[in-house]
Amino acid sequence: MEIAHFLFGIFGNATALFLFLAPTITFRRIIRSKSTELFSGIPYVMTMLNCLLSAWYGMPFVSKNNILVSTINGTGAVIEAIYVLTFIIYAPKKEKAKFIGLLTLVLTTFAGVALVSLVVLDHGKSREIFCGFAAAIFSIIMYGSPLSIMRTVVKTKSVEYMPFFLSLFVFLCGTSWFVFGLLGGDLFVAVPNGVGCGLGALQLILYFIYRNNKGEAKKPALPVKSMQMGIAKLHQEKELVANGSHVDKV
Repeated sequence: MEIAHFLFGIFGNATALFLFLAPTITFRRIIRSKSTELFSGIPYVMTMLNCLLSAWYGMPFVSKNNILVSTINGTGAVIEAIYVLTFIIYAPKKEKAKFIGLLTLVLTTFAGVALVSLVVLDHGKSREIFCGFAAAIFSIIMYGSPLSIMRTVVKTKSVEYMPFFLSLFVFLCGTSWFVFGLLGGDLFVAVPNGVGCGLGALQLILYFIYRNNKGEAKKPALPVKSMQMGIAKLHQEKELVANGSHVDKV
């Protein structure tokens, strides 16, 4: 049982690392153009908060046998912090101020959870429950973010904005950590990742239903967020502008 628990943790680390590194394509584009264009920075800062809370929950003085949860989420927090700093550098002044405000709120939230768990909740079990709930809530929020694109896939009958491999790794990541949590008897790991597993499976089902339709269907009237951490398709913006529609930056 312990060997299986460890192996699923290693596999979870590998699949989660893929998800964290997927937006590098986006940020290479931002750096080349020296502009954030229509990209939204909110998914990166919220994922960073999720990684920070999950890494904290996995620490030995908070929960037992979850060091693999800490290692991958600690790595994810560093990767997301690089994305966030890059976004701040290249964002317009108006967006930069809002984004820094959101980042401050996120860091304050994490600091508050950490301080309460250390200073107020000195008992091991109560600390684990408090930090576990905080980490689980934001993990579910992170996994739930593709719901809008899934709705778009059904509406347009097109998977143009839902890359197969990203959907696959959402499913694999959620599944591996779900099993890891079950084997370790940790509901705070199992439940949110079970949600991720289910949503990943739905994405794959939708992909196979509409896999032969990648852009032929009618596009929606508003800019669509891609699965890749909040990308807005720029060619779609041009089409909207040509048709006299107004598009606001995210």
